[in-house]
Amino acid sequence: MEIWINPACSKCRSAINLLDAEGADYTVRRYLEDVPSEDEIREVLERLGLEPWEITRTQEAAAKELGLKEWARDAGSREQWIKALAEHPKLIQRPIITADDGTAVVGRTDEAVRDALSR
Repeated sequence: MEIWINPACSKCRSAINLLDAEGADYTVRRYLEDVPSEDEIREVLERLGLEPWEITRTQEAAAKELGLKEWARDAGSREQWIKALAEHPKLIQRPIITADDGTAVVGRTDEAVRDALSR
């Protein structure tokens, strides 16, 4: 199990605390420092069953600078979104937990973290 975190994020800290309380075996990835490649983002999206715009933090300054709210949300623009996430990792919703069964969750709630633990 791996968890992508920003240590400054309270949701990430809560997820880590819950994983620790449950005795989970996991690896921490500080994704702002160890930036995921476009291929890694594609893989996580596949595991999540989501599209890139569904894990994009559209209120971030970089999102506003890029005009993401105006971008199309369709198959034709999917790669543009993935490229933006790779170039601006702060736009990636957090924390993302990759479960041992090959799936993943966005662990913003205790329920989502527990879901990842149960997989």
